[in-house]
Amino acid sequence: MGIEQEYFGKTGDGREVAAFVLSNAGGMHVKVASYGAMIVSIEVPDRGGRMADVVLGFDALGGYLGKDNPYFGACCGRYANRIAKGRFSLDGVEYSLAQNNGPNALHGGLAGFDKKVWDAKIEGDSVRMSFASPDGEEGYPGTLKIELAYSLSEENELKLEYSATTDRKTVLNLTNHSYFNLAGGGSILDHIVQINAERYTVVDDTAIPTGELRTVDGTEMDLRQPIPIGQNISSVQGGGYDHNYCLGQSAGGEPVLAARVVEPRGGRTLECLTTEPGVQFYTGNFLENIGGKGGAVYNRQEGFCLETQHWPDSPNHPEFPTTELAPGETYAQTCIYRFGTD
Repeated sequence: MGIEQEYFGKTGDGREVAAFVLSNAGGMHVKVASYGAMIVSIEVPDRGGRMADVVLGFDALGGYLGKDNPYFGACCGRYANRIAKGRFSLDGVEYSLAQNNGPNALHGGLAGFDKKVWDAKIEGDSVRMSFASPDGEEGYPGTLKIELAYSLSEENELKLEYSATTDRKTVLNLTNHSYFNLAGGGSILDHIVQINAERYTVVDDTAIPTGELRTVDGTEMDLRQPIPIGQNISSVQGGGYDHNYCLGQSAGGEPVLAARVVEPRGGRTLECLTTEPGVQFYTGNFLENIGGKGGAVYNRQEGFCLETQHWPDSPNHPEFPTTELAPGETYAQTCIYRFGTD
């Protein structure tokens, strides 16, 4: 195991951004950066030992600062995913948020956690990042203190451990927004996916839950058995997956296997484990002509996301697992991305 720190650049206002490279004896390398507490690269071998970077992104910090960055690798918050019409009520008080995704609030607003420079340091065998979001930032109540620790095991497990506290009741939903491509590039439609969920949250045309939890049985949403991502994708609402799968667990327990993806040609595998009650499966439906790493150009459905989180718009659905966090409580979440080969 090893961790090395390096310079990654400066933001427009002159703040220095650090990057950290985590390595293990098997040759896996993971780079994370303090801007957006983001994953920059993940290099893993295929069944023949050939290495490739399996996450989309940019060669330098400038790309992540630009308007074309679709949250590559970032920690999204204060509320990842969507809140309907940018409004929610908490203890009888209504809060208004930026409507930055059509009529809705998305991923924390105009300057969410993905656009902040986090404090970061090496602590033992992990990289620990921290950030304080002041009361009222992006419309959310309470001063929130958050920590995110990245660690890499010899078993090729990249572990993300989140914790947070607040001085005033608030809502909180955090996730990592890495776009994976286990072939290292090209279409993801031949990747084989399996998601261990019997239900999903039905959404309207703006991707807001209607409140219905529908069984996947007999539908194009059924991913309980391994199938190519592209097999039924043309029948999916909106022409691609961008849906929350309900994992049938309460938050805070031991991580469970939510999903497994296999790239059949090179044999790389990705297993996603989580303590969260949901995983948003997104197939990069809105990627279009984005200049990425090494001269690559990313287009539609050339990356997929497994965003472990609470369900979208939960503050407006009291029947959903709660996303409320009160003073004296500690938010905790663990996500594990485990890599291997078939």
